[in-house]
Formats: sequence, structure tokens, C-alpha cells
Amino acid sequence: MSRKGDCWDNAVVESFFSTLTAELLDRVRFATLAEARRVIGEWIESFYNIERRHSTLGYLSPIEFELRSISAASAA
Repeated sequence: MSRKGDCWDNAVVESFFSTLTAELLDRVRFATLAEARRVIGEWIESFYNIERRHSTLGYLSPIEFELRSISAASAA
């Protein structure tokens, strides 16, 4: 955690939770806590970490970013 009044280290986490809420939690109701954990875990692993475009990666998905990085490294 940063010092009081310094919010920069929280920006990424706040962005993640905002996205989670807007793209999943506002649209789904869970019957149990176990179901919520499973669905949120699946959303993170199958969509957020793989397909979703991230502004910090130049609006590429993590997979696209990784493939471009590998191609650039092998071309150099």
C-alpha cells in the first residue's frame, strides 16, 4: 500500500474491479458463494486474462501482446 493520499498503486486494481462489476457481476446472480467463485474464476481465466483488450498493452489482448513480443524478439 502507498502512503495516505497516493492512489496510483490502486488504479490497476480499481480498474479491474470496475470491469468485473460492469461486465459480469451486474449481469449475473449467484445462488451460492461457491458458484460465484467458480464463475468469477472462469471469467478471469477464460476472458479477462486471455481475450479482453487491455489499455496497458496498447489495446491488445494478452495473447496478441505475447505473440507480437515473441515475433519481435525472434526477428531481432
